[in-house]
Parts: sequence; C-alpha cells; structure tokens
Amino acid sequence: MAGSDRPFSRSLVKLGARLLLGRNLAHVQDWFPGLSIDERRVLHYRRRPVAALQDMGILIDGPREWIHVVGSGPSVAGADLSRLEPASAILLNGAIHLAGGPVETPLAVAVEDERFVYRHFDLMREKVAAGQVCLFSVAALRAICEHDRGWLSDKRVILVNDIRKPYGLPRRTPAQIGVLDFVRLDPSGDCGFSLQPERGVFQGGSVAVSALQFAVALRPKTIGFAGVDIRNAAEPRFYEERGRAAFSGIAGAEARILGHVALARHVAAEQGIAMANFSPVSALADIGIPFDDRLERRR
Repeated sequence: MAGSDRPFSRSLVKLGARLLLGRNLAHVQDWFPGLSIDERRVLHYRRRPVAALQDMGILIDGPREWIHVVGSGPSVAGADLSRLEPASAILLNGAIHLAGGPVETPLAVAVEDERFVYRHFDLMREKVAAGQVCLFSVAALRAICEHDRGWLSDKRVILVNDIRKPYGLPRRTPAQIGVLDFVRLDPSGDCGFSLQPERGVFQGGSVAVSALQFAVALRPKTIGFAGVDIRNAAEPRFYEERGRAAFSGIAGAEARILGHVALARHVAAEQGIAMANFSPVSALADIGIPFDDRLERRR
C-alpha cells in the first residue's frame, strides 16, 4: 500500500458513512473500522492497545524564541533550513523529508490527511525517529495502524482532534462551537482558532492551520513559516519531480486557509507573538505576513 493514494476500500467506507449515518456522523469514517480511544486516552486498534496519547506538556521546555511551521512547498528548495534553531520546527507532511538532515531534530511532525499516510508511509518509517513528538489526526492514526500498528509504540503522539467533527461525538453545530470557552471565531463564524489545541483544533484546509494553533499555544516570541506557499500548490513539492506531483487541494482552499491564519495572527498578536514568512512566493503576504529573507540560501 506504500506509495498509493487512498485505497478504493476507504472511498467506499467514506461513501457508506455519509449515506448511512448522515452528515452529522459521517466523520465516523475517520476511525472506522478498528480505531478507538478509551477513557484513559489509550489508542487501540482492533481492540489491542497501540499507544497512550500525550498532552501538550511534552512540547514545553521553557521560553522559546522561535517556532517554525515548515511545509513542503517548492520554496523550501531555496531556503537554508539548517539555520533553524534545534527542536524549533514542526514538519508538515512531506517536510518530514527534512528530518535528520537540514532539520536535524524537529520539534514535532504533523500529518492530518490519511492520503499522505497511504502515499508515504515508507518515508514516515525512515524519517520519524523513536521518541519523536507526532501531531496526528484520527484518520492519520487509523491509516498508520492499517500499515503497522506497532510503529506508534515508540512515538509520542498528540491527537489533532477536529473541533467541528470530534472523535466519538456528532458534528458540532455553530451554536455548540460558539459557547466553547477556548475558541475564537472570526465575524463570519467560518474561521476559528483554538486557545487549547489539546482539546481540539479548527482544521482549515491545510495541516499548517492545525500546527499553527499548537505553535501559538507554546507562546514563542515569533512563529516563522517556511515552505507554506499555498498559491503554487499545483507545482511539485520540493522533494517531487516535475510532472509527478501528487494531487493537492491546498490551492483550491486558499481563501479558507488564509482566513484561519489571519485569525491566528490576530490572536497571536494579542499575546505578543509575531509572525514571519520565509517563502518569497507565499500567499501569506496577502494577510500581512511579508517575506523575510533571512533563510535564503547564500550564493
């Protein structure tokens, strides 16, 4: 299954959940079949324990100058990420290629989309070290367990739980979300931000949105974005060959992503947290996070 996209069987599960359970419970497909989380926050797959889920405390080791959210956009090829502070980078999806190389010791790796697991589980095996903090969604965890339930046993897993469609509960209504004391919403109500991401995050078209909520919660002085290009998502990622790029829905979700990041920027500024963008082509410039050239490769 390594190297493939979502298997046809998963597409059937997704369709069946939507038809049989309706909109409010269709996200059951994220954990069905086989995945469960018990009251002690132990992850099980096919009734066998897999790993104990961790809280955010494992990411806290004192005041931080920087946290970097590192995507896999084409602009990564022009950045010298070896200059990042040790254990300051959250590597998103294909940016896992950088672990043990330019980013010797990531702070965390983050994967939300099960399709990435199906395409790149061999990469995850190779690059994600024992003891690594992993921010994984319910669907990603189930897909990982389908490949190898034992792989998670030596990882430190923090659940990325969707506030709108949480594990084990029906889809929340806007009214239910609005009364949660740890969320912020923009005036439209379409974009949200979680002040306590261990209790759930707003997913917003890119795993960068979820990772950003964790980054803000760690209260660094500055959050830097590298390889979070958004606008050129149809082009090959920095590790892909031209003409062989895997499908990405990010370009089509640009407005949604930027709306969530703009809200996060506002919340971060209230806490004295600045943001910097190291991608010269990133759409983040459109929401007031201009390009910073300090990571450009020296010629």
